[in-house]
Amino acid sequence: MMNPNDVNFVSHNALTEAQSTPFQSKLYINGCFCEGSSGELSSRYSPAFGHLVGQYAQANEADALTAIDAARKAFDSGVWSDKTGAERSNILLKIADGIESQLEEFALLESMETGKPLQQAQDEIVGSIDIWRYAATLARNLHGDTYHNLGSNKVGMTVREPLGVVSCITPWNFPFLILSQKLPFALAAGCTAIVKPAELTSGTTIKLAMILESAGVPAGVVNILIGSGRTLGAPMATDPRVDMVTFTGSTSVGQRVAAQASQSMKKISMELGGKNPQIIMPDCDWEAAVDAVVFGVYFNAGECCNSGSRVLVHESIADDFLAAVVEKSKLVKVGNPLADGVRVGPMIHEGHLDEVLGYIAKAEEQGDNLLLGGQRIEHDTGLYLAPTIIRSANSGNVICHEEIFGPVLTALTFTDLDEAIAIANSTEFGLSASIWSKDIDNCLTASKKIQAGTVWINTFMDGFPELPFGGYKQSGLGRELGRLSVEEYTEIKTIQMHIGERTAMWVSSADPS
Repeated sequence: MMNPNDVNFVSHNALTEAQSTPFQSKLYINGCFCEGSSGELSSRYSPAFGHLVGQYAQANEADALTAIDAARKAFDSGVWSDKTGAERSNILLKIADGIESQLEEFALLESMETGKPLQQAQDEIVGSIDIWRYAATLARNLHGDTYHNLGSNKVGMTVREPLGVVSCITPWNFPFLILSQKLPFALAAGCTAIVKPAELTSGTTIKLAMILESAGVPAGVVNILIGSGRTLGAPMATDPRVDMVTFTGSTSVGQRVAAQASQSMKKISMELGGKNPQIIMPDCDWEAAVDAVVFGVYFNAGECCNSGSRVLVHESIADDFLAAVVEKSKLVKVGNPLADGVRVGPMIHEGHLDEVLGYIAKAEEQGDNLLLGGQRIEHDTGLYLAPTIIRSANSGNVICHEEIFGPVLTALTFTDLDEAIAIANSTEFGLSASIWSKDIDNCLTASKKIQAGTVWINTFMDGFPELPFGGYKQSGLGRELGRLSVEEYTEIKTIQMHIGERTAMWVSSADPS
């Protein structure tokens, strides 16, 4: 255990009634809030304060089948898919307005369930609202192509049709933001959905259901299940009435979901793990690069697939640069997520904290050098891990290539850009990367050769609804956000037409008998 006085720790204050009142919720199936058929409830306790945050009705397989049936019937009826793009767009805009009207309630619930700083949660809800509004524009702009170069009497066209019923499975680290990277685009395309948030952080997803109703989303178009992935994942992935599965989570679970979905040849979209490198060249903007490294690894307590958990530093500046990162890390406020200025809250649950501590212990066993932190912070309540920096001389060590999902930075050095790129590409992941240099040739060379879905140049973890996001290799399949995102939820149909009278017959009465 580490003494709170040894880090920039912010202690807890007494909670207000609004902050301590548990959120109660039911399932949302076919336009109705209902208890799970088993009658069971789950309880979520704050990873920061330890109090009861919410109690949720638990769905079982029977509830999942009911939700799938509702989504299938809603899609087949055309109650949503037959609406015009303008009609769907207007409803999505109403949903965005509804979320905005309850921004503070959404943010507080998200902060309490996840432990993330309240200001960060507010920023994420604001970002989610922007995504809903962007998706609304795409509902009006979905179109196909026409082909007039097929001959004087031939015309071809392609149309995009809604795919059908979509299973959306979302993780615990960014519950509402990642839901907002999936659901509004599926709805914009004309699909219906079954949504399963992570058990630990279900509150904001079920809270959205209340807004869907008032915005005019018909019954059965969106159905929300709360419960275990082991119980609900299989029917959501294998049921033949489901046309697509979109999943965000770990690579290992994503592989299992993909295998289940492939049994009935469903379309799949996967946003999975990452071990994302930041390459630091000698000519970098020093202050900005140091700050970006600190932000990249500690944001969301490192519980982020996009975390910049590897920093690759040119050997000529490594000692000084890492010393600067250590000093900047000591300024990061850890602790009470409701306090102003806190950047790092608790880990999501005890088992995950122990897992991250196990990675740190393994790194030390393999000879890696602990530069900062590495211990749990001693406190009456709260699963806090001190910001941690580990310097390794061997990119093959566990800490260098496995996703840690905590506030743990791994530092490696390189001699030239080619070696940096080789190290960057040496893991099974390929979600994102960044390079810091004033040499545009180096920046563009790296961006071209790094195997990642997103490469940032002299910045890190910027995000915009207009830009697609997704990974190479074991980091996923498909893309979210951008205009491509709505197309993920469509099928392309080709239509060919003949104009005028057909003169050339395959079989003619004039053929020799």
